[in-house]
Amino acid sequence: MKDLIIKLNKISLVKKIIVGLIIGVLLAITVPEQAKAVVILGSLFVGALKAVAPVLVLFLVTSAICQQKKGQKSNMKSIVILYIIGTFMGGLSGVTASFLFPVKLTLTTGTENLTAPGGIIEVIKALLMNIVDNPVNALINANYIGILSWAILLGIALRNASETSKTMISNVADALSKIVQWVINFAPLGIMGLVFDAIATNGLEAFASYGKLLAVLVGAMAFLALVINPIIVFLFLKENPYPLVLKCLRESGITAFFTRSSAANIPVNMELCKRLGLNKDTYSVSIPLGATVNMAGASITISVLALAAANTLGISVDLPTAFILSVLATASACGASGVSGGSLLLIPLACSLFGIPNDIAMQVVGVGFIIGVVQDSCETAINSSTDVLFTAVAEFTNRKKAGEKLKVNESIA
Repeated sequence: MKDLIIKLNKISLVKKIIVGLIIGVLLAITVPEQAKAVVILGSLFVGALKAVAPVLVLFLVTSAICQQKKGQKSNMKSIVILYIIGTFMGGLSGVTASFLFPVKLTLTTGTENLTAPGGIIEVIKALLMNIVDNPVNALINANYIGILSWAILLGIALRNASETSKTMISNVADALSKIVQWVINFAPLGIMGLVFDAIATNGLEAFASYGKLLAVLVGAMAFLALVINPIIVFLFLKENPYPLVLKCLRESGITAFFTRSSAANIPVNMELCKRLGLNKDTYSVSIPLGATVNMAGASITISVLALAAANTLGISVDLPTAFILSVLATASACGASGVSGGSLLLIPLACSLFGIPNDIAMQVVGVGFIIGVVQDSCETAINSSTDVLFTAVAEFTNRKKAGEKLKVNESIA
């Protein structure tokens, strides 16, 4: 048994995940009733990640800030700029795709009991209220904006603490990181359960009537991930961007696709940053921040569905208005984490730009929920994988500017 475990550990985690994915698909297609128990593996995996992630973030960020030396340089400014650029380019990609391939919707009902934010001020207010949330509530509800704000304040307050206290916090952070590694080792079994549940519950035919809408959404997200993001990376690193881009998509995007939760994927991203040799003091802050505000996939969803609603109602949209929609989608997506329902409930806000009444806009939200399994999975994969990508790009760029002879593609091979 010990030899078998050693051999399994030598196999790449990505390869094991692919095997788990294939087994999950086969079980869902061939014996869905007999293999129902497999679903619990997916629930346990996501539950374990969601349970450990808030506490991990609190201690990692606190530890990183309290041990930061005065005058120590940080890449956070560059990372935040990249997050904003990426999210805006997502909105612009969604707008462009909608102009090239206009979609009309068959509107649905069933979202009457949901409440969407009335304006951008309401989104910002919700975001600010999450910043000042009770720390216990923030941990229980996985409110990462609140967790980040408390971790930063604690880190600053503990800068003058004794070295023993700082070491204790660092040891707790390391212990939580170790627990995360144990959880991630079960990713192949977890993803097998998640993919089985998705296919057995919804079936592939459930999305056929919305094929064109899904094609526009997924196509815009793929274009962002495989064309626009590599261009951004190349402009910063002046190297072939695809080894780094594909590594982030493969090792972060795959798990995010199936967990459908940027929060649950934080531990996965932390581990990937560690393997890339990034500065722990930076990524322990940038990764949870990115899970909250780096929302390129969400900005695509908001802009595509808002323009689909306009097309359905025969509303003509000019280029200046489309550009304003991209900006609005960027601002809305950054605040989506503080709004119940995520990016879909921000669609009425975008629809209001075209004078679309709220009752019609909420029917568009209903369409979003129908295609949510595919849309939300792709959206989360884009959001989460670019957290690592932009963190890495900012650090590698600064290292090069500092005169370090660095070949990024060699370092990630």
